Amino acid sequence: MKSVIKRILFPILKSVYNIYSSKERSYSYKGINVRVMPGVFHPGLFFSTKLLLEYISQNELNGKTVLELGAGSGLISIYCVRQNAKVTASDINPTAINNIIKNSELNNVKLDVIESDLFDKIEKRKFDYIIINPPYFPKNPKNEEELAWFCGSDFQYFKKLFAQLNNYKSSETIVLMILSENCDLQRITSIANENHFSLGIVFQKKVFGEANYILRIS
Repeated sequence: MKSVIKRILFPILKSVYNIYSSKERSYSYKGINVRVMPGVFHPGLFFSTKLLLEYISQNELNGKTVLELGAGSGLISIYCVRQNAKVTASDINPTAINNIIKNSELNNVKLDVIESDLFDKIEKRKFDYIIINPPYFPKNPKNEEELAWFCGSDFQYFKKLFAQLNNYKSSETIVLMILSENCDLQRITSIANENHFSLGIVFQKKVFGEANYILRIS
């Protein structure tokens, strides 16, 4: 019943979000100030970014190489740089790329910024950490903004992710992905298994009755 209600409410909430996000907004978290451009996922209006930061803050990042896929406004990437990590921030959305560059300058940090559909434009190398806040609703995105929400009607995002991932991780790489109980976790797990990966929950938290999971991909 709860999932049915959320599916009904989602279009309404999405419309409200679209109106709010039609203007550039300011947001601050953990001493990091960012501007969020129209069409870029707002880290303050949803739980995923803050929960990832809550978990990542427990890890030692000093001197580590970090790749954030779908970096959006760049908040997580900027946090990692402040922990003395060497960071690559990527996004498929060119507006998000401009937003990351703007926010890195605003916070006086240096990081590599790459416009890429998952790993397509990222040089093959191994990272210490890979951080993923994926789209997971099964629908084909119609524009750049919807790329942050919809993973394709046949979960194309996850098929491509797991097909490419091995080129960028070693046995020591920590790959973290956040998902909600609202997604089809069984289907995503099945796609991972088909590509010889497993998903293990390392952190979970309920926010307003919704369970959110941070999974380590092994």
